[in-house]
Amino acid sequence: MPTRRSLIAGSIAASFALPATVRAAAAGADEGVTVDRFPIWPKAPPGAPTPAVIEQWVKRSPNGGVDDIAWPHVASPMLTVVKPAKPSGAAVLICPGGGYARVAVGRTGGAIARDFAARGITAFELLYRLPHDNWAAGPDTPLQDAQRAMRVIRAGAGTRWPVDPARVAVTGFSAGGHVAARLASRSALATYQPQDAADRLSAAPLVAGLFFPVITMLDDGVHAQSRRELLGAHAADPEWQQRYSAQRDLPASMPPSFVACNGDDPVVPFRNAMLMFEALKAAKVAAELTVFEKGGHGPPANHKDGTPVPWLDLFLTWSRDHGWPG
Repeated sequence: MPTRRSLIAGSIAASFALPATVRAAAAGADEGVTVDRFPIWPKAPPGAPTPAVIEQWVKRSPNGGVDDIAWPHVASPMLTVVKPAKPSGAAVLICPGGGYARVAVGRTGGAIARDFAARGITAFELLYRLPHDNWAAGPDTPLQDAQRAMRVIRAGAGTRWPVDPARVAVTGFSAGGHVAARLASRSALATYQPQDAADRLSAAPLVAGLFFPVITMLDDGVHAQSRRELLGAHAADPEWQQRYSAQRDLPASMPPSFVACNGDDPVVPFRNAMLMFEALKAAKVAAELTVFEKGGHGPPANHKDGTPVPWLDLFLTWSRDHGWPG
């Protein structure tokens, strides 16, 4: 999940054979919470390149914990499900960041997922594929995985996990904010051939939360790394820049969206959040914009007296006005 630490170049990398399901019981404040992990596609993901992608992860910091990792190459997109002890029926898909160069997510459920679970919300962290691995869908590859993840969540609602299929939100952080914004605006876009019955279900979230997000591929406010990694050889092409700028051509069906950033973000210009909010208002989509004073590229910094800024509660309070979490 997002952090102020930058990824460490030259970190130890390793191939990782993914089990179909990983279960871990949480302790302490997470007592009663369980974590499952599984691939989202029934077989191989669509549009696999040749040669095949070799799955790889790196440590994010030499002294980081065992699950403080990121994935520069993803062969099998996964969902990590953090299930609360007392589920409310609401669910959220979490799209982590990484500048489209990697996906910064562990295997056992991150702090934000557990914060949602502590509030009764079943949280689904998405490990999505990256365009630089030459998948056939190119820049739409992460969107394929986000759409599929939403459909898988709804397919298992009420049976596999205690979730109401009508109460599923999406959140995204940094480049994951771009994934989430495109899912919110392009949930109906046909990016892959249906694989099974799950693909007959809607991929549309009820609300969207976009946090210090990458939004634009145009020069005004662009995060250069995300544009380079997402668009590849087309990074300088104005048509592609327009097509993959998440603030462009928002449909009337765009869900209510909460946008938040820090005014001192040194990585992704806060102009991205401004552009998204302006586009939402122009499209007459219900929206809220919060710009925190400090926090860099991550959640807002604590107040001087050490008390945390309740950014997640602000999002949840706003979302309740729009039917989520219910």
